[in-house]
Amino acid sequence: MNVTNDPTALRTQQETICARYGLPAVEPEHMVAVAMSTLGRMPVYGTRVALSEGDNVGWFFHCGDYSDAADFYQPLHAAHLSTYLPSVVPYLWLPAGARFIIDDAGYEDVWME
Repeated sequence: MNVTNDPTALRTQQETICARYGLPAVEPEHMVAVAMSTLGRMPVYGTRVALSEGDNVGWFFHCGDYSDAADFYQPLHAAHLSTYLPSVVPYLWLPAGARFIIDDAGYEDVWME
């Protein structure tokens, strides 16, 4: 079963990941930023930032190599992550300051900045 299709199971998985690293579960923003040109590469990186006034994007995701190009990230409604980057959905409730690296072989590392 794909846990992203079962809201109760997904929420349990999200809370379990937070608890595993001793971090509070914090509801994510509705908008994220994804480096769409990197989709399909490994590993997958996620960074949750504290929002400044007027900002609405809390998570930044990229796959493979990072770029500092101004157009590297594109805004995306978090509801679309299950289509474009489902592997990150279980990590969305990590708090601001959290970072993670995952890959398709089961590697997972979560830490606070």
